[in-house]
Amino acid sequence: MRHQSRLLFRFWLEKTLVLTRILVMESKPKYKGGLKRLDSSYYEGISYVHWTMCLKDNATGWLDAGHHAALREICFQATAREFLCCPAYCLMPDHGHFLFVGYDVRAKQRAAVRWMRREWNQLLNPLQLQHQPYDSVLREEDRSRDGFADMAGYILRNAERASLVKDWQEWPYAGAIFPGYPKLDPRKIHFWEDFWNAYQKHLNV
Repeated sequence: MRHQSRLLFRFWLEKTLVLTRILVMESKPKYKGGLKRLDSSYYEGISYVHWTMCLKDNATGWLDAGHHAALREICFQATAREFLCCPAYCLMPDHGHFLFVGYDVRAKQRAAVRWMRREWNQLLNPLQLQHQPYDSVLREEDRSRDGFADMAGYILRNAERASLVKDWQEWPYAGAIFPGYPKLDPRKIHFWEDFWNAYQKHLNV
């Protein structure tokens, strides 16, 4: 009986969450044309967005240690300008994944991504990024510490899933960026403890 009650409660909770998300989405303006975008409020303030930026025509041959270092600096500047951090990124031969998190009410993800893409295109020249990036705004349940860590792990394991390495930690073109914390590295045992401590220190709602 107790088990059945728990199942009924879980069913009710899942239905309630689905209905809540539907109501929230219907209250937001809808975009027309091009890639579908959510209202700008989803990308501002305390926001969690997974960005995917692809090379035009799936171009390869650009990814090496020098390019990685230069792109890290660009990403560092973009996040610092707009009150963001990047707890997980992974560069692949023809695209890149970036998980951006806003920790301040002044954070603006779209502005950061526009600036970053402009600078990255200059670095890539004569190659170019695709016209628009893809984005996925994390749902409320994905923002819990466990759910968020799972999403970050999924991004970091891209090279492993693509069989480029046996263990994602061997892939040199993945990591994390938090302005002011140069030693943050998702390969370290205490990474998440250090990340959340830094995040809470700078959190401004």
